[in-house]
Amino acid sequence: MIRVLLADDEAMIRAGVRAILGAGEDIEVVAEAGDGREAISLAQAHRPDVALLDIRMPGLDGLAAGEEIVRTLPGTAVAMLTTFSEDAYVARALSGGATGFLLKSGDPHELIAGVRAVAGGAAFLSPKVARHVIDGYGAQRTVRSTDARTRTAALTPREREVLGLVGEGLSNPEIAARLHLVEGTVKAYVSAVLDRLGVKNRVQAAIVAYEAGLVRH
Repeated sequence: MIRVLLADDEAMIRAGVRAILGAGEDIEVVAEAGDGREAISLAQAHRPDVALLDIRMPGLDGLAAGEEIVRTLPGTAVAMLTTFSEDAYVARALSGGATGFLLKSGDPHELIAGVRAVAGGAAFLSPKVARHVIDGYGAQRTVRSTDARTRTAALTPREREVLGLVGEGLSNPEIAARLHLVEGTVKAYVSAVLDRLGVKNRVQAAIVAYEAGLVRH
């Protein structure tokens, strides 16, 4: 079972997300929190596989709570629940170690897939979130796109293919199945891509993939 801590200051949101996750037979919500401090305390007590955190919460927000959970509980993956109005927080969450960005109003299957992905050590950036964030760069979009294309041009064709699938949110086993490779080979490709792009994690790599036009959907 994938054990999840759910944190959101709105009880109705928690109930809705809990119901969605409950549809996944391999997912169990083991604790719920209404603010960041409670989320940290419950994470330390339950040591869940995934901490699913609302960004905006009273007292201590989800960003700060996520940073503390990443720092103190390396076995717990952090995913942020977000809305389109919170693009400015994405960079901080990325640097703080979050590996998932999921929409509260997104497709239920996407929410379940995201939790499964981050629990498995992969990253999941909702395609709608990624596209909206990239569109939000405004005047900088062309510059960032050109920079991303330049960076990815140094990759081999296979590395660019792997990067595109990382951008789609696929885990290493899923990429291996898609490309008919063994999982260890995919892991080596992903590590090489992260190193050559100079990014810290798969979510940052996914953003580069979007900016470079390597993601198909």
